[in-house]
Amino acid sequence: MKPAQPILEGFDPKKHIDFTPPSKIYSMRDIKLPEHTGVSPVAVSEPFKMFTPEAIQRMRSEILSKDVWENCRYSSNLSKNQLRGFASEYAPFIYDTWKNHETLAIVSKIAGIDLVPEMDFEIGHINLSTKSEEQKEAELAASSLKRRLTEDDEGIAGCAWEDDKPIFDWHTDSYPFVCVTMLSDCTDMIGGETALRTGNGDIMKGYSVILQGRHIEHQALRAFGTTERITMVTSFRPRDPTMRDDTVLTTVRAISNLSQLYFQFSEYRLEMLQERIRLRLEKMLETKLAGKKFDTAAFKKFLKEQEDFLAHMNKEIVEDDQVIKGSIDDSHLFMTRPSKEEGSKKQAKRKRVPSQRPRIVRSNRSFRR
Repeated sequence: MKPAQPILEGFDPKKHIDFTPPSKIYSMRDIKLPEHTGVSPVAVSEPFKMFTPEAIQRMRSEILSKDVWENCRYSSNLSKNQLRGFASEYAPFIYDTWKNHETLAIVSKIAGIDLVPEMDFEIGHINLSTKSEEQKEAELAASSLKRRLTEDDEGIAGCAWEDDKPIFDWHTDSYPFVCVTMLSDCTDMIGGETALRTGNGDIMKGYSVILQGRHIEHQALRAFGTTERITMVTSFRPRDPTMRDDTVLTTVRAISNLSQLYFQFSEYRLEMLQERIRLRLEKMLETKLAGKKFDTAAFKKFLKEQEDFLAHMNKEIVEDDQVIKGSIDDSHLFMTRPSKEEGSKKQAKRKRVPSQRPRIVRSNRSFRR
């Protein structure tokens, strides 16, 4: 007879949330993008503490379980190790965390807009990067040498000492907003930032937590001084069904259970359409009762908007046999990257300047993408 398994307490915001507000929230204008670019003027936040150490450990225990690794592991040309679509079935603590109204209130306040999880499949997406102790020590030694050589020549080489090779290449997210939670010990971690591409093409590095990633190109840089880097990325969309929904499936089709992804995408979009139609009918009846004339132009505009809404859905739901597993192209990127020649010219002209990266908030657990 097997011993009884201990009954673990579910997510309790009073016990598992330990929130410290970010010291700064950057707007789209701050990173040289038009304010109307996305669904909110907020671009990205400084890091902040969100959960207690106990909550982080509970999350780790769920994502490192055998069931999750055997059933929910994916790989692509953008990232080699990802865990997806596991929360509702294998990780009840993580699922309840991101469905909780107090958690959503915190995320929404920082994002400047009332948000809800994009869909269940996207709760707790995990990016993983692991290495042995030997690899960690070798990378630290190489990084230390590179830093010393750069300092010795006073930056004449034209770049900062930090290694800027990504573990997750340039991309925009499929969903309007993301909240990033670091699940690894960051005490001795070097690097690991998120690099953002601004509106004028410059690169801005920071340790982002909440990011309007649908409209900002970004990548996750490598981290040194640790054998693992595990981040949880939960995606969000506006709660208001009348707001535009910028969701695309470009970066997620190839790393998803298509049946689950397509069902949940279609479900919430059709619920949005249903609510839009209900509100429009309500307004039509109010207009009639008030004795006013039917607004033909406004109604035709409404119909066109819904036609576009459905056409977008149809475009995003690609036939199953046309989806190449693990292959994500560049069609989701908004900006053209500079050529190697242009990049070299720009680097040659660059003068050494003090780092202008956002201040890093140190706590028991840092939060980095």
